[in-house]
Amino acid sequence: MHRQSVIFASLVIIVAVVIVAAGYVTGAGPLGVLSNSISRLTSGGGMIPSRTLTEESKAPAAPEISNGLWINSQPLTLKSLHRRVALIEFWTFACYNCRNTVPAVKKWDAQYREKGLTIIGVHTPESDLERSEADLRREVAGLGIKYPVVTDNDYSTWKAYGVEAWPTLFLLDKQGRVRWRHVGEGYYEETEEVIKKLLAEAEPAHTATP
Repeated sequence: MHRQSVIFASLVIIVAVVIVAAGYVTGAGPLGVLSNSISRLTSGGGMIPSRTLTEESKAPAAPEISNGLWINSQPLTLKSLHRRVALIEFWTFACYNCRNTVPAVKKWDAQYREKGLTIIGVHTPESDLERSEADLRREVAGLGIKYPVVTDNDYSTWKAYGVEAWPTLFLLDKQGRVRWRHVGEGYYEETEEVIKKLLAEAEPAHTATP
């Protein structure tokens, strides 16, 4: 019995080490690796697969962004972004992996904003220290972020999107459907390719009001 306990404890340690190592190699972090694994096991066919461009007919409508404090913009809604591609990134300023994604996201904002891309940084704090409006404004300015940022201190938008790790990025097409999801750092070239594909898609047909 004692031997079985030792073997079980050893296996748990090995699995934990693998999760931690994979998390830091991929940039998703240990929580990101674990949550992605659980999501794949429990979600069946209803979840947007990570790093897979979802077909239009299978893409779910994105949840609306909950009320919060907006920085760099007047309050936005997904309805107001109709006919534009939207990139929504869940981040928090004290997250090391989140800060590493900032240069890529800033590049996309500068390169594709005038071509139809709107980026929204949903700031969901990981700790109470990240709930300060003054600190968030200072960090946004210090990082040179020009795209809209909205606070999500009550986790309402985070929960609506089913997010479980920082950073998590979603790409929405011109009809507000979730077409791409990525957890963690990396996959910048692949994500940019999806941005270009969604921008190139035909705009939704306009329905005339009788």
